[in-house]
This record gives sequence, structure tokens and C-alpha cells, in this order.
Amino acid sequence: MFCLDCKVTTSTCDSNGKLKLYSALQMMQDCSEMWIDSEPVVKEFFARENMTQLLASRQVEIMRVPDFKEQLTVATSVYGIKPMFGFRNTFIYDSNGNPCYRTWSMGAFVDKANGKLKRIDGPTMSSLNIEPQLEMEYKDRRIMTPKTEPMLQEPIRILKADIDYNKHVNNANYIRMAMELLPDDFKIDGLRVEYRIAAKLGDVLIPAVYKLDAAIVVTLSIGKDVSTIIEFTSKP
Repeated sequence: MFCLDCKVTTSTCDSNGKLKLYSALQMMQDCSEMWIDSEPVVKEFFARENMTQLLASRQVEIMRVPDFKEQLTVATSVYGIKPMFGFRNTFIYDSNGNPCYRTWSMGAFVDKANGKLKRIDGPTMSSLNIEPQLEMEYKDRRIMTPKTEPMLQEPIRILKADIDYNKHVNNANYIRMAMELLPDDFKIDGLRVEYRIAAKLGDVLIPAVYKLDAAIVVTLSIGKDVSTIIEFTSKP
């Protein structure tokens, strides 16, 4: 397990003094990315083979939204590995050790040069510290586009600030964009996101919103192809 200590600061708060979901996702991402420093064999293999890990899907359960100045611990651990995919839990805990966010995600191993999936070898897989899968509800990572008619929204042009060091849109930014399309009274208690096609600088995303009984699904498409699909859930 790899951990980062964080604090809910001014820049990570919303207008109610609560941790933004966007900021919580960034904390999770930072912890998952820095995790590789705790796995020297994997780090060396990725550097030698010019590889990186990209987020393919994530599911989030929101147990409690932390307040301004709360001290938090982000912990990530790998519970499964395949030659081209890894599976991990990333939880955010409060100062009492209670989970505020419980997540699981699937990452894809890709070649930086061409963006295609690339296998890691047996010795590298064997070197990984595999830990028990943590308790939460595990839903399907694939999200089906609803059959109902969506509400199309104004196109979103990708800006420089949306891009990370992998030269495409940072995974948390898709969710930030989608959240702007939710009703003000929609209280998010969980989400699933599936990343299909990475958007790059200058691309234009076409948002479509599907309202269901207890969920809202947002698709962000490049042309006719869905780039990212996000399911937000809310308890009655």
C-alpha cells in the first residue's frame, strides 16, 4: 500500500467549504501515479520500455464529503494484475481512519510512442505487491449508453489547462466538465466513468445528458465516437 497525506485547502473547496469531487479525484490520481515509486522493478521496466499506465475506468463511492482544513490520507493498493491491465483500490480516509471515498479502478499499460496496449513481462508482474481487494460495491466497469433520447449541450473545446503530461486530457477534467451539466439539486453519492478515446488539445467534445430514475449519464464525444461516459448516481 502506498499513502499520501493531504489536507482540504482553500483551492480544493467548493462554495460550501466542502472538498470538491474534482479535487478528491486529483488526490486519488496523484497517489496512484506516485505509487510507482514504491515498486522499483515496475518503475524501471516502464522507463526501459517507454511505457506508462493510463486510467481506463473508475468507480467511486462517496461515504462523506470532508470539510475545509480536514486532514486526509489517500491510500492506494493493487489487488489484481494482468499482462496489459492492473486493478487497484484507492481510498481516502479521514483523521479517524474512516473512509470518505472508496474507489476501484482499472489501468491500462500502454506504449508512450504509439499509445497502444503493451504487455508487461512475467518477472515484473511477479515483483508487484498484490494486496487484498477492499470492501465496497464492485459494479461493471463498462457503462452502457442509455436508449433514451439525450439532451445535447454546448460543445466544449479542449484547452491547454485540460492537458496533462501524457499530452491528453487529464482524467479528472472529464468529470469536472460533466459535473457542470448536472442540476444544482443533484447530490452525487457515487459515479462510474469509462475512458474510451483520449481527447487532445484542440479537440471539441460534444456533451449529451441522459436523465434516468436515480442517475444521470453524461457522454462526451469526439465527432460520432464517445470519448468518455460517466454515470452519476444520487440517493433519494
